[in-house]
Amino acid sequence: MTQRERLVRFMHYEPVDHVPDIEFGYWDEVYGLWHQQGMPKWVTDKEKANKFFGFETREMVPVWHGVLPNFEEGIIEDSETREVIRDFEGVLYERNKDGTSCIPHFLEFPVKNRKDWKEYKKRLDPATPGRLPASEEWTRYAEKASSSDLPVRLNLGSMFGKVRDWMGFEEVAIACIEDPALIHDMCETVCEMSCVLVERVLKDIKVDYAYFWEDIAFNHGPIISPKMFREFLVPRYKRVTEICHKYGLDFIYVDCDGNIHDIAGLWLGAGVNCMFPLDVAGRTDAFALRKQYGKEMLLMGGVAKMALIRGGKAIDEELMRIKPLVEDGGYIPHVDHLVPADVTYENYLYYIKRKREVFGIPERDVG
Repeated sequence: MTQRERLVRFMHYEPVDHVPDIEFGYWDEVYGLWHQQGMPKWVTDKEKANKFFGFETREMVPVWHGVLPNFEEGIIEDSETREVIRDFEGVLYERNKDGTSCIPHFLEFPVKNRKDWKEYKKRLDPATPGRLPASEEWTRYAEKASSSDLPVRLNLGSMFGKVRDWMGFEEVAIACIEDPALIHDMCETVCEMSCVLVERVLKDIKVDYAYFWEDIAFNHGPIISPKMFREFLVPRYKRVTEICHKYGLDFIYVDCDGNIHDIAGLWLGAGVNCMFPLDVAGRTDAFALRKQYGKEMLLMGGVAKMALIRGGKAIDEELMRIKPLVEDGGYIPHVDHLVPADVTYENYLYYIKRKREVFGIPERDVG
């Protein structure tokens, strides 16, 4: 059975040889630390890690939903201890040089008001060249994807996560109350982008699964209320997922950390039928989701990263905790976010070994 067949069949509750063997990824700091602990030094990114550990992979459709042209990136200020940087989306942030924190300290966002948005919006035209490869390259990719043994995945964009990124959390929260017309315009712009690009892709390529990126929840719930979610987002998700369904694409997941319980059902009703990565520390409970929504809701993730930090017995207990849900079907188990630097290389190797034993995944020679 190919990786492509396995993933598609498994997420439609059809018989497979074993649970798909995939993992989310790793914080950048992990590679250097694991090199010191025995991992080969050539393993420096997720693609190489997948190859080294023997995980299943996928084809990623080359489509760009972001700003075009990009903002000029660069270091704005540089001192002995810190750097102030402007990124490709125009966000200004500060980071420590000593690597003590992987989370940047945001200083300024590109969209502060309607005037800013009017200019920023010009960078979100779906017709701008560069969002998809040029015609000859695209034809070659379409042929490659159609014959691949790997599952083909499509990025559907972001209905609100990027709006938050461009405005900052405080400003977007205020605007939802004081200027909802602005939020509607921003959400409509990214929705139209997604509709146009998704239609272009699906006309030419058989896609097996697709996803939205929406990091819009903290450990106590979403950053906007369910009422606002219904108003700003649900109709726009439906427009995108209806295009997907028209082309037979019915495995659509959302990437959102934190506690998603207040909005998971709204996503499901809008055609987004898989939740990922089931952030345990963020208080998302995969068992509660399955109890409430049944097998209509697919699941991916849900292995608590804290168990990998503790190692040994904690890893065994965590895998046995989720085993009944994995056996229920429609649930691919993997770490509930990027593996942090607190996890030792030894503990990660143990996790992989035990995960494969517990879920009947064939052993693979690491490396």
